[in-house]
Amino acid sequence: MSEPRRRMSGKERREQLIQISRTLFAEKGFDGTSVEEIAATANVSKPVVYEHFGGKEGVYAVVIDREMQKLLSLVTEALSASHSLIKLERAALALLAYVEENSEGFRILVRDSHAASGTGTFASLINDIASQVEDVMVDEFVERGYDPKLAPMYAQMLVGMVALTGQWWLDVRRPAREEVAAHLVNLAWNGLTGLDPNPRLTAASRGLEHRLAHPQPRPSEPHPSGARPRATGPEPKEPEEPEPPPEESPPLTEKEIRELEKARERELKNQEKLRERELKEQEKARERERREAEKLAKDLEKIRLREQRELEKVREREYREQQRLLREQEKARERELRDLEKARLKEAKATGEGRRHASSVDAGREKLEPSE
Repeated sequence: MSEPRRRMSGKERREQLIQISRTLFAEKGFDGTSVEEIAATANVSKPVVYEHFGGKEGVYAVVIDREMQKLLSLVTEALSASHSLIKLERAALALLAYVEENSEGFRILVRDSHAASGTGTFASLINDIASQVEDVMVDEFVERGYDPKLAPMYAQMLVGMVALTGQWWLDVRRPAREEVAAHLVNLAWNGLTGLDPNPRLTAASRGLEHRLAHPQPRPSEPHPSGARPRATGPEPKEPEEPEPPPEESPPLTEKEIRELEKARERELKNQEKLRERELKEQEKARERERREAEKLAKDLEKIRLREQRELEKVREREYREQQRLLREQEKARERELRDLEKARLKEAKATGEGRRHASSVDAGREKLEPSE
């Protein structure tokens, strides 16, 4: 005969209903799931679901809140790193890890946060994460000389890019999580390092926009002068050197030759200055990259040392815990030995009393027996 099944406590029943509802919401969505289906899957009646949550909306709100808190805590922990590059890498990995390890929860978040449930939506979760990223962006913008007022917009762009990549990766699952994160960081970080504080359309795009807004009639015949139509691209720069005089012109005077020579010298000097300026800019760029690389290396070393210290602390705590367990085991053995000793003494005492009682009975029997 089988033993009767143990009755679930209220807390256990509530957790069971949450897990069953989570699976059903991920598979069928809010509208496709009913209280009857939740109750039937849990082998309970509908009133049990209403008793714990008040209805489908209540259990849905609990499921959504749990998933939002789980994902938000992962991203918040990732953003606690010291260097911005590390923050970005860990945040991307945190989101992708959540997608990979909590696929049901992520499907619920991105699928259909129901308005009637009174719960937050995936968009509100993205806003919460973006508000934290915004603080990081403000510091980066100030350090790099960009306008910090633009940080909220860039935070939305960055978080939106990562979130949409997570939605795409939820189904394809290729390439691997680390590779996806590396490509995300590659796009985001390398874009940030070359960020233009005053971005504008290129000249070709501005020209195209102007031509679309103000179309010009196309000439049907060649220009009267016989010149070709002007090309849409930039014209090649003509040398500033004056054209040679026509053959019928009088020969250049000595003064004109000196002026021409001076013009050539000025042009050469300007070209030399331009080259020097470009070399200085390149040198400054290399110096900035070198400083950033050194700063990154220092930050990574600090992170490594901090993680090493934290690992040593964990090992020390584990060692103390092991020592405590050994002491407790030793005390337990000592208690067992004392208990055995007490039991042995008690048994010996009981044996001695039994013998004395038997002796007294024998003595009494001898007295009662008649002598021959």
